[in-house]
Amino acid sequence: MASPARRPWTAEELRGEGLCKREIVRFLQEQAAHRFLAEHKLLGQVKNVAKTASKEQLIAAYDQLFDTQSFKGTETPEDVAGQVKNVKLEEEAKPKETKPEETVEEGPPRYTKSVMKKGDKVNFPKKGDTVHCWYTGKLQDGTVFDTNIQTSSKKKKASKPLSFKVGVGKVIRGWDEALLTMSKGEKAHLEIEPEWAYGKKGQPEAKIPPNAKLFFEVELVDIE
Repeated sequence: MASPARRPWTAEELRGEGLCKREIVRFLQEQAAHRFLAEHKLLGQVKNVAKTASKEQLIAAYDQLFDTQSFKGTETPEDVAGQVKNVKLEEEAKPKETKPEETVEEGPPRYTKSVMKKGDKVNFPKKGDTVHCWYTGKLQDGTVFDTNIQTSSKKKKASKPLSFKVGVGKVIRGWDEALLTMSKGEKAHLEIEPEWAYGKKGQPEAKIPPNAKLFFEVELVDIE
């Protein structure tokens, strides 16, 4: 078994501008087991992985690598062979399953996330998990168009977080993508571009105009 690597960067260095995403990807690919890289979608060319993954996702993977000790050498040869076989089978099946709307996967993320309150950095939702959130949504001019946070004490007691399956299209894509990078307890400010919100049509019943950039404060309170 390979000896575990030491952490080359502190939490401050990871979030600093001096450390680029490619360096984190390169380190993870050199140190992590194949199974871990597959789970975190970190397989492939360094530049491509760095382009598609957000820095928050890479930092979360970096932390989990050391928390779970999923370094190279922790898998048996049979595990690795099974992983390679599964990846090949998935690649062969992809052309049949490709949907026209999936072509929008290319290009940079259409949202930005600023962490307002750190989560536990251990429990992250996966696609299909049910998440429970408090949120407030605003337009660019500061108008609140939706919230589930009540101000009166009576309503507060009766109110419940919004619950939905994440990553499966139940909400706008900006939410789906951002929540997968958040850990339990995290509160974040999201700026979502129109393409990953309500696009050209907008949402007239919610008074969201066409091509509107949306701003949310979202708190991930629980994951099932």
